[in-house]
Formats: sequence, structure tokens, C-alpha cells
Amino acid sequence: MAVLTINSGSSSLKASLFKADGARRDFSYQHIGHGFPHDHHEAFAALLADLGDDRPAAVGHRLVHGGNITDTARLIDAAERARLENIIHLAPLHMPGNLLGVDLCLKHFDVLQVACFDTAFHSTLPEISWRLPIPAELGYRRYGFHGINYAHIARQLPQLIGDIARGRVVIAHLGNGASLCLMENLQSIDTSMCYTPAGGVPMGTRSGDLDPGLVLELSRRFESVELEELIYQRMGLLALSDGISNEMSELLASESSSSRFAIEYFSRQIRAAIGAYAAKSGGIDALVFTGGIGEHSALVRAMICEPLAFMGFALDEQANQNHHTFLNLSSSKPVLMVTADEEIEIARMTKILIG
Repeated sequence: MAVLTINSGSSSLKASLFKADGARRDFSYQHIGHGFPHDHHEAFAALLADLGDDRPAAVGHRLVHGGNITDTARLIDAAERARLENIIHLAPLHMPGNLLGVDLCLKHFDVLQVACFDTAFHSTLPEISWRLPIPAELGYRRYGFHGINYAHIARQLPQLIGDIARGRVVIAHLGNGASLCLMENLQSIDTSMCYTPAGGVPMGTRSGDLDPGLVLELSRRFESVELEELIYQRMGLLALSDGISNEMSELLASESSSSRFAIEYFSRQIRAAIGAYAAKSGGIDALVFTGGIGEHSALVRAMICEPLAFMGFALDEQANQNHHTFLNLSSSKPVLMVTADEEIEIARMTKILIG
């Protein structure tokens, strides 16, 4: 069957059509629409026009948060749509755009719609990883995100590195949103993002983990709407570079000291997280880079890996500069770059669910 995948984010609409004959068509509409999150009506109209006569038999959607469920995917009926509406607060930067994509597809395609959840891959987290040091009766826990891409990479690794794939592997999903995942036996056993996608390592406009006392102090200075905007839109690389940019590509092109500081800070925090996972698991057998920064920035990969030589990781300079799949020297543990492909995983999950 033909499956259309939809990734309706806060600032872009991405889609892929997997046709019944095996062909694939990719579509991307960046920063289309007004306000924030962007209104994707215009982008969706462009998608319909670009599809032409091609129409899907089913639509699979990326949903950043699935809440407390462990299902990897669910049919979107009225009850599920209502449930998703009630968990918008868990990912306020992403869920409104995700749900707008769902609603636009429900309006224009009279086919089954499937929600595929970024949180589901982390349902294997042991209690030592998902539990937070707060009173249990409050009901909060670590969820983890970027799970659709982590699942895609976990599916590729045995073909790439054989039995090592079932060992202790760290995947660094580095982009405007960034997180890391520690896998054992191809399952998530720890991850950097927590209750929402605002936690963990620094990102484009999100700080990652902060002192709770500082957040309390900020809550006294800002109204809730202002504080939410600060947390999701004005921190991270944007703040570290003193407002120059939240885009790593622009920081790398800049010669300013603020840009260089932001790059160094980001790289230092990523390798610190990798080191923490090595301490938790007793070592790391392989390291994987993915996401926009992880796939395209040789400098950031080098700044992360060079201080990790004591762990057995060493990059081949030419392979790293040319963005090869295998980035490591022959004497090193595997260091890979694997292209993110959430769309193919969403299509797979959708086909499995609807048979």
C-alpha cells in the first residue's frame, strides 16, 4: 500500500510518500506560515499540490509525546485524538504542530491515520533510569524522545557492526533538538531527555538540564507565558552565542568568540554525557552520530571524540571530513554516522499496525 508519512513540527512540515511500487517521494516545507508554532495550512496546501495524482492508502504521523502509553503506534480515532489533545503540555513546542498535521490529514484524506510516538522506544527504560528523585505520588517520570530515529538506527546497526550492536552503544542525536540514548541489546536503557523535550543536553534554543533553584528564581521574575517562551525559545546555543544564532551551521560559519564559545560548550556537554553513560554501563562499545549536527559537522564530531581517546575512540580525519558511515581509525572502537530517517520507520510502523 502507499503510505504518506507526516512530520509536522513547530517550524516545518516534512512528508514522504512510500508508494506501493517501492518508490519514495520526499517533501519539505521550511518556515512556512505565520506565528509560532507555524500555521501549516499553507505548507499543507503546497504538499497537496506537489502530490499531484498520488494519494496514500494510509497516513502515519510523528507524535513527539505519547504520554504514559507504551504502544509504538495507535490508530487515530476520536478518543485517541482527544487523548493527544490532553497531553499537549508535555511537549508544548512540538505537539500543537504535530496535531495540526493530524487534523489537516483527517480533513483531506479519507484513510486510516496512525500516530507513531517518539517516546515509545524508551518504554524499555529500567526503573533506575526512568524514576526521578522526587515523591513518587507526584506521578512524574523520565520519558525520553527522538525514539523513532533511535529505533531506525537500532534496526540498521547489526548489519553495520555485527554483534557489537548488541553491546553498549551510545547514539548521539544532535540537531536543533538534541539527545543521547544508551542502548544495550538494541534497547534503550538510558536517555538524556526527561519528562519533556526541554531537558538533557543543550540544544538550539533549549538549555537542557538546569538547576531547579534557578528555574524557581526565573518563575518569580517571569509570568508563566514569558517563562515558557524563555525556556523553549531563548536558551541553548542561541543564548550561549549571545544571540548570534541557534543554528550550528551559522555558528560554525561565524568567526566571533561567542560562536566559538557556544560550539565548545555544546561539544563539551555532549562528551560529558557520553562519559556518564560509560560510567553507568561500565564502558561503551560503539558510538553513533545522527541528526543535522551529528551528520554534517565534522568539527563538532572531532571536538566530541578527541577527548574520548582514553575510552578507545579515535576518528579517521579524512573519513570524518567526508562524512563517511564509518568515521573511526582501524585501531578504534566503531564510531559511525548514520543518517536520520524517521520517515521510513513511521511508514514501517504504520504498515505493521494496519496490516
